[in-house]
Amino acid sequence: MKYKFLQDYRHVMPVRSLCQLLSISPSAYYRWQQVGPSNREQQNQNLLPMIREIHQQSRKTYGSPRVWDALRQRGIQCGRKRIARLMRQHGIRAKTMRRFKITTHTRSGQYIAPDLVRQNFTARSPNRVWTTDITYVWTREGWAYLVVVLDLYSRMIVGWELSSRLSASLVTSAIERAIHSRKPSEGLILHSDRGSQYGSDQLQQLAKEQKLQLSMGRTGNCYDNAVTESFFHTLKTEHLYFSHFETRQDARVGIFDYIETFYNSQRIHSTIGNVSPMQFESTSIIP
Repeated sequence: MKYKFLQDYRHVMPVRSLCQLLSISPSAYYRWQQVGPSNREQQNQNLLPMIREIHQQSRKTYGSPRVWDALRQRGIQCGRKRIARLMRQHGIRAKTMRRFKITTHTRSGQYIAPDLVRQNFTARSPNRVWTTDITYVWTREGWAYLVVVLDLYSRMIVGWELSSRLSASLVTSAIERAIHSRKPSEGLILHSDRGSQYGSDQLQQLAKEQKLQLSMGRTGNCYDNAVTESFFHTLKTEHLYFSHFETRQDARVGIFDYIETFYNSQRIHSTIGNVSPMQFESTSIIP
């Protein structure tokens, strides 16, 4: 590595001065030049473009563990620490920003469903347990409100909706989209927090018509709906905090691109074996 550094920066100052700075002899450097890079250095030179490509394809969201997994899926055998070291040396890192906070409002006397999930965020097959939640997206037109519906089996976002108004119809619209897309059988559990939109008469009526089982976590306990909140954290730190939306329509286009083009079909997820939700559903043997 010292020789490579010297090779890259020998135009900045004399070779002898660089050798003295790096505590190596000029004769050793010239021998290295004649022999050429070692096998390991050549392997690193071959790995680096693939690392950069995977990092770019992930929209700069992958750190070394996911880059390493993506390389293994390509049949490249190498150590995780080696990938981490190469990324660190070349300034390749996952973009990330601060965590966010969600506030849930519950109306006095509203309908409260029992907690049917109890922090067991697993499902044996698709369309058995969905979770849903609401978050906020800033645009220059003002706030927009985003509802998502997530399948616990594959972590796929199966429905979502964006609106300028935080209402019960926003929630039911996202759920209806998911139902239309997935066509679940009777008895599907729909889990949420106790926000007033989830205790509405409108949602209760939809659940009755579609034979859904409503489920709600406890007030003020983010862990009772942790998977959906984790998705929102991912969405914000990988995409929204790096985007500047002029209008709510711009936000809709950006969110569509992230969810449908990247998250569901490309982004690998550690919980489901380091594949994307779409890949997981297409390759899993469903009991």
